[in-house]
Amino acid sequence: MTTPLAVPHWDSPPADLPSAVREVKRALRARIAASGRTVDEVFAVVEQRISIEVDAIAAEKARGEQVWPVIDYDDIAAGTVSPDAVAKLQRRGCLVVRGHFPREQALAWDQGIVDYVESNQFFENYRGPGDDFFGSVGSKPEIYPIYWSPAQMQARQSVRMSNVQKFLNSQWTHASEGAQWFDPERDSLYPDRIRRRPPGATSGGLGTHLDPGTLDLWMTGAYQQAFRHLFDGTVEQYDPWDAAYRTDGPQYPGSTMCSVFRTFQGWTALSDMAHDQGVLHTVPIPAAMAYLMLRPLLDDVPDDDMCGVTVNQVFPANGEWHPLLMEAVTGIPDVSAGDSVWWHCDMIHGVAPVEDQVGWGNVMYIPAAPWCPRNERYAASVREAFTTGSSPSDFPEEHYERTWSNRFAVDDLNETGRRGLGLD
Repeated sequence: MTTPLAVPHWDSPPADLPSAVREVKRALRARIAASGRTVDEVFAVVEQRISIEVDAIAAEKARGEQVWPVIDYDDIAAGTVSPDAVAKLQRRGCLVVRGHFPREQALAWDQGIVDYVESNQFFENYRGPGDDFFGSVGSKPEIYPIYWSPAQMQARQSVRMSNVQKFLNSQWTHASEGAQWFDPERDSLYPDRIRRRPPGATSGGLGTHLDPGTLDLWMTGAYQQAFRHLFDGTVEQYDPWDAAYRTDGPQYPGSTMCSVFRTFQGWTALSDMAHDQGVLHTVPIPAAMAYLMLRPLLDDVPDDDMCGVTVNQVFPANGEWHPLLMEAVTGIPDVSAGDSVWWHCDMIHGVAPVEDQVGWGNVMYIPAAPWCPRNERYAASVREAFTTGSSPSDFPEEHYERTWSNRFAVDDLNETGRRGLGLD
């Protein structure tokens, strides 16, 4: 095979986005053509692969089977997860961990968060949502812009969380192309927020989208390498579990960005939640990223358009450009307080709307973000935010906790916490 043609790249958003989009699309199409294949031929390979998974998911639903893999925490901790369960996790890219934390612990953390915010008059001083991630429920936010409560930090640095993160990281190829891309045994403790949605709430949910990046996925050199098999004529070799170059990739700045590499996004349930009460849905096909990356190169998409993907907005997935993928949208099963829910970082996901919700819908967002140069760089800003009680730099500058004396302290960090913040 001939050496693949070079593709222009920009480590920060170009000034003239439409022209840059046209330029990179021309170059990617030419690179595929130089391999002796057409864009349509390459896309057809991916489409067939995805169609098999879409049909399999539909068949599982028709048989009344659970599409989402479910694994008990005790099996993860003991190293006794069955090969069949691991294979299903690899195929579906998502997981519910039953009993990740004892139910009593999760409920105590939920109450602890309430006590934490109320003791600091959070609701009296709440200034409205800093972004549009979710709206408010009545006079209270659905998302609490809180990061440093004892409950959150205890969960992040716990042995039980570390055990699950290591297991999830191990699903990836973390060493390839002559490099080790991340340390699967160490997490960077990426701080995120809390959701508390009360009984009787009505919520519009979140539309289907994905979070690994936006135009940077096509337009930076590192991501062009990460997705090289999609554009160099070797599409059959594309592996959504290979971390090669993923931990190098810069992300274009924006209100929706995540500065770190996450193997899995995730949350831990602080309440029981039924499957039909406004819960998470995904397209449980990790390889769907190939479809999303190639789709804008087809002839029916305008030359200055990436199927609606642009900077400073979430990466949309919808029926207009991705109808095959939308057929596979699948919700989580019922979960109990203490269970955790995880999905591959490239996975399409959304949150279903709900009217007059039954029961609470409370979660702590905690991902798996293994230690790597990219995550180590972000950890420096996290340390500063932690010690000052500030909002982390990936999130709106709200800084509610700066004056809260009962936030989690440096002296409360254990070894896992210190390593995750880069203090050891």
